[in-house]
Amino acid sequence: MSTLPLSLVVITQNEAANIGRCLDSVRFVAEKLVVDSGSQDDTVAIARAHGAKVVHQDWLGFGPQRNFASTQAAHDWILVLDADEFLSPELASQLEAGLPTLMASGKAGAWLRRRTWLMGGPMRWYRPMVGERSARLYHRGRARWTDVRVHESLRFDGETTEFKAPFNHADNPSLVHKQLKVLRYSELKALDWRDKQRPVQMWLSPLVYLSAFIKDYLLRLAFLDGWRGFIIAQTAASYALYKRMRYYEMLHNPASVDAAHRKLARHELEH
Repeated sequence: MSTLPLSLVVITQNEAANIGRCLDSVRFVAEKLVVDSGSQDDTVAIARAHGAKVVHQDWLGFGPQRNFASTQAAHDWILVLDADEFLSPELASQLEAGLPTLMASGKAGAWLRRRTWLMGGPMRWYRPMVGERSARLYHRGRARWTDVRVHESLRFDGETTEFKAPFNHADNPSLVHKQLKVLRYSELKALDWRDKQRPVQMWLSPLVYLSAFIKDYLLRLAFLDGWRGFIIAQTAASYALYKRMRYYEMLHNPASVDAAHRKLARHELEH
């Protein structure tokens, strides 16, 4: 099979259960690059067995880690996936057909669509998990990831295009995994707010929870996905509230930052 001068880039830590499927779904790239931040499982060995070059980099935060990974790629054009994501056959075919034209153009990159599987099946109505628009394909000289610890985004410097077929996201294998991710992401977001000296505004907390639940459950159509939709809306609202409570605690008890870091690291939730 011929390949395109394109690098698939994946950042990992302890992704042995997912990395092989991710790498195998992209067969048309000239390079598969895994940037690992210190996996304790078989992630690195599996990645190499599936044709990837592996580079170690201690964790920098999501945005800086992705920007570092971009510098390590052999090619200017980069496709980014998370380890628990993989291309659908339909999208793989679209990319093989459309990438030569895109890469020959002066465009900055392309938007892809992501379809999420949750609790053993695909979400069918909840908008953020059905055809979510995601920036994942770019020329590294025309785009850059924001330098934040979590919820990073890719900023294009130029025109873009879009591929319609979805890639797949196998979301957390259990609610336990989801809640642990909420803890980790909340910690990172609160640290970003602390660095920016964001106002606390705890008085908004009840409204934050209620508005987040209504937005996801009603406006984003989670209710049409039944109890799974209720669970995801409740989880999103709890995350919106908890990260604010955690930020309030950081400001009123700075010693809690180190204490939380040690606890999260003990449970492999912190790098």
